[in-house]
Amino acid sequence: MTFVATYRMEWLFPRCHKEAVFYSVFRSVLLMLCLLLVLSVSMYPGLWSIGVQLHSALTGSYVPGHHSVLLINSPNEQAAKDIGRAIMERRLAASINILSRTSTMYYWKGEIQDASEILMLVKTKTSRIQQLIDCVRFFHPYANPEVLSFRVEDGSLAYMKWMDEAIPDD
Repeated sequence: MTFVATYRMEWLFPRCHKEAVFYSVFRSVLLMLCLLLVLSVSMYPGLWSIGVQLHSALTGSYVPGHHSVLLINSPNEQAAKDIGRAIMERRLAASINILSRTSTMYYWKGEIQDASEILMLVKTKTSRIQQLIDCVRFFHPYANPEVLSFRVEDGSLAYMKWMDEAIPDD
């Protein structure tokens, strides 16, 4: 009986050993795939930027939508300058135009309002829009500031390259 029990144990050990090796390799491969996925997602903005630069260098053309222009209204010139300076100090935009007073009509709390405002044109990378919106919300005196973005479909390639240099990668 001892012989039979030993024989069975020897027969089971190689099988268990093979399964253990299989699961060990399976776990290692799964871990590597998860790590690769996490790295890909975390590096996506940088990889996208490199891809855009390569595309521009190889084809001599612009990748539509890589840059955006934002429209932001503020109540006065000083508020616009303060918001603009905060944006520029954080390097969220390549440039900002502050346009003179505009006449604005809008609904607020069920009534038509008529006001004079300052319009800002903010040129940035599309990937920076959410950070820019958060910055504007923090510094803007309005409870609900206007921030509208429009993707740039085409333009001067030299200007777009300058914007890429002015705004650091994510």
